[in-house]
Amino acid sequence: MGKLKILPAQIANMIAAGEVVQRPASVVKELMENAVDAGATQVAVVVTDAGRTLLQVIDNGCGMSPVDAVLCFERHATSKIATAEDLEQILTYGFRGEALASIAAVAEVTLRTRRPQDETATEVRVGAFGEVKTATVAAPVGSNFAVRNLFYNTPARRKFLKSDNVELKHILEEFTRVALTRPDIAFTLSHNGRELFVLKKAKSLKFRILDLLGSNVVGDIVDLSANTSVVRVSGFVGRPDTARKTPGNQYFFVNGRYFRSAYLHKAVMKAYEEMIPDGVTPAYFIFLETDPHAIDVNIHPTKTEIKFEDDAVIFQILYACVKETLGRNSFGASIDFNTEGATPLPQLGDSFEQYKGVSMPVIETDPAYDPFKEIPDQVRNDYGGARNDGGYSRFVDKSQDYGKLFEEKTLPLGRLLILQGKYILTPAASGLMIVHIGRARERILYEQTLRALGQNAHVTQTALFPVQVQVGAQQRLLFEDNAALLAQLGFDIAAFGTDTVVVNGVPEGYSCEPGKVEQLVSDLVYILSEEREALPEMLQQRLAEKFATLGASHADPPSSPQDAQRLIDTLFACDNAELTPSGRRIVSIVPLGDIDKKF
Repeated sequence: MGKLKILPAQIANMIAAGEVVQRPASVVKELMENAVDAGATQVAVVVTDAGRTLLQVIDNGCGMSPVDAVLCFERHATSKIATAEDLEQILTYGFRGEALASIAAVAEVTLRTRRPQDETATEVRVGAFGEVKTATVAAPVGSNFAVRNLFYNTPARRKFLKSDNVELKHILEEFTRVALTRPDIAFTLSHNGRELFVLKKAKSLKFRILDLLGSNVVGDIVDLSANTSVVRVSGFVGRPDTARKTPGNQYFFVNGRYFRSAYLHKAVMKAYEEMIPDGVTPAYFIFLETDPHAIDVNIHPTKTEIKFEDDAVIFQILYACVKETLGRNSFGASIDFNTEGATPLPQLGDSFEQYKGVSMPVIETDPAYDPFKEIPDQVRNDYGGARNDGGYSRFVDKSQDYGKLFEEKTLPLGRLLILQGKYILTPAASGLMIVHIGRARERILYEQTLRALGQNAHVTQTALFPVQVQVGAQQRLLFEDNAALLAQLGFDIAAFGTDTVVVNGVPEGYSCEPGKVEQLVSDLVYILSEEREALPEMLQQRLAEKFATLGASHADPPSSPQDAQRLIDTLFACDNAELTPSGRRIVSIVPLGDIDKKF
């Protein structure tokens, strides 16, 4: 007897489900795409417990006959492919007929569906081990899929699901991708009885982006358009000055289907070269329309990867299109040469002197004045180390106006000088000590953050006026999911509405100015978006390093010698005052001999 055997259909479907149904968001994607393919003009998505308990998609599409309602749960049952040639001209979302079979293999599924010509609806229940029950019920035209207890029969898969906020974030991503492709369809999404999105039919793609992602995104994008014999390109790209550290709002679509492409992403980034700094990514919503025979959408189980017949040509066209769009739009301040209505400037010629006399300035001097005449020896000794307090101020008082030559903030406190808000200079035994202010703050905040993560919370400074920042529904979940961590570090940030957070307070040392708070929130999204699956000790160090870098970039420079002195005192109280957490030097000594060589 041979060793090979044919797997039972249920086991084969469970294996296939591992490719198609990776998490609750996968179910939402497949059911929403089926609803759009069915010609629906209204699609409602209902989620309970981030999809663990219930995922329901209701549409008003064409519905199914009683026979098709049962057959749709069979593997590879499809109405979209009849011959091999049909695979070369796919224009719908689904076509392989494996999604419903895979979903039914790992969940309890109930379908209610009715066609316009039918008086009653058909209900199909698929239970454990593929058991199917049917009944005749009353229901509106369309289809209603209810998926309950996802992965109930594969506990290992259910165990590895992330937190509710993480899984809901993935559901929002899939919802957004489908909703962007069809602004002519009304979509709603609710979670645990709370409406997250109510999207009416939009006039255009830009209005759909506004409804999904907010006015801050729409205000930062410009139109993209090009038509060639190979591909038609349309959509929007972000302004270079609004590129963010956080990857997000980068979308490619081909013939109405979302797809990922690291190769085409490089084409977009190449067009932004020398316009944006390293490490940031612009937003883009790029739609490609091409001959379906020139692409293969059947190379990935979830159909999120495709293959173009000539990738290199598409790359060059996309690069040129984005580059031309960025060049055509002026992102800097423009000069207005229109002088109509402006106040006329006087025209001055050679005869100017007859209207305004010219005279040489009178220089007054006091030959008897000697600024060093009354300087006590003790003050002179101050620069040699005998004193470090009142001598300098007495020198300025005796010198009267001489002290006005210096800005107040650069006057030494004893023997200390702030240079352009970037360095602190002070004498040392062997020469001149220079302290890098930004790196000093980074070291200080790193050690403070490590202590805060060890349960000693940061001090929070409350903003005089709370600042609202629109971050989008997906990013708002990040702040909810990390609320305890942020509070531990001294941030007072609360969710507001479906896509906004309110910043009520920030850690001591951070700025509360609205503009800086908005940038702070953007940086926090970048930090919190990263997967945090390292060992606890490594995770704490990594988080502390990132928050220290963030805090140092948002802090204002010392405004007085007293502030600079406190910064130095705090720095030298750290465990390591010489290097930042990333190993960059904080303090440098310029030997006296090197200074002598300058003279």
